[in-house]
Amino acid sequence: MPTTTGTTRTTGQGKRNRPRSGVVSGYVFRLIRERLDLTQEGLAERFGVAADTVAGWESGRRPLTAVPAGQMLVHRHRLLRLGTTPALLLALERAMEADVLLASALEDQAPTPEADPFGAWVMQRDLVEVLAWPLSSQPPEFVRALPPAPRSRRGPVAAGPELPATARAQFFDRMRSTAERARTPDHFLLRRQALYLSGYDRREDAAEWLAHQQQATRGGSWLTDWLTARSVASVATRHGDRERLEHFVRSHVGDDQAEAANLNYWAYWVGEAPTIEATDHFMGAGRPGAWGGSKLLDHLITRLAPHHGYADLYVHTLWALLAARPGLLRTGAPPHLRDRLEVMLDSREVSAPARRELDSIRYAIRLAEA
Repeated sequence: MPTTTGTTRTTGQGKRNRPRSGVVSGYVFRLIRERLDLTQEGLAERFGVAADTVAGWESGRRPLTAVPAGQMLVHRHRLLRLGTTPALLLALERAMEADVLLASALEDQAPTPEADPFGAWVMQRDLVEVLAWPLSSQPPEFVRALPPAPRSRRGPVAAGPELPATARAQFFDRMRSTAERARTPDHFLLRRQALYLSGYDRREDAAEWLAHQQQATRGGSWLTDWLTARSVASVATRHGDRERLEHFVRSHVGDDQAEAANLNYWAYWVGEAPTIEATDHFMGAGRPGAWGGSKLLDHLITRLAPHHGYADLYVHTLWALLAARPGLLRTGAPPHLRDRLEVMLDSREVSAPARRELDSIRYAIRLAEA
């Protein structure tokens, strides 16, 4: 069934029209149903609800975020018994978090920086990718890895959760105002994450606004300045400027403190760190944290590609990871690492510093296997 997430609804008391608030979780729920090879009617029968209820969940007309927590837990158990993979159930949970954040950003009244959910904890990749999905039209990694649905869909179907252009503009306007209000050191995390999400804005003035805002963040602690430089480079790369990131790698990730911060950032980002963090302070501990590295290793290897905008950062982080966790090669290098190394080293697009680090990685593999 096609989603209708472009539809808006009118609330009372003169409030502006808003998009339906369950667009992301509704779309993921539909992906789950299709992988179970069930129609809306078939799933409704197994859940003991009306088919219109399932249709409402998928369209966002009846947001899954409004389902009581206990009942949602029952639904999750039913989906698991029907054969839904744990990865898709986790994706549904993240999609519901994303819907809550989107709804917060689209409210008429902005929360205070102290109460703003965008600064409540350090976000990780699996949530940010799902949150950015309706803003950028870029599917998250879990979607790209899904096999085709066994049942052919009927009629035109959206390729992902959709927000109207007006809602996307409203979201980015809210991120801008949030970043500008959160200028104090106590609200650095909120400002940083608002600026990061603003990097998905493709409006004409977005790059200039971001550059100005990120330059204005400097002058704090070592860690906040380092994170600001990283954000500047990351957003610039997303907008097509690879040189800024190459400069960041060569000038801001060199000493032990910066190397540890970079590794801790990445380990947390990919979900390998053991706890959820409420502040960025863990990155500045001066040493790699209590995480193994195997998940980060696989994440970096799968992204080694000469044409990738973040190639220099991926190569350097992989080099630093293997230096900090040499035991990752103790049982031998993953076969796909060898393949990616050869592709990278055969390419003329790889920078000279990255090529030296790739040669060093190849040498480390030979030593580990000697």
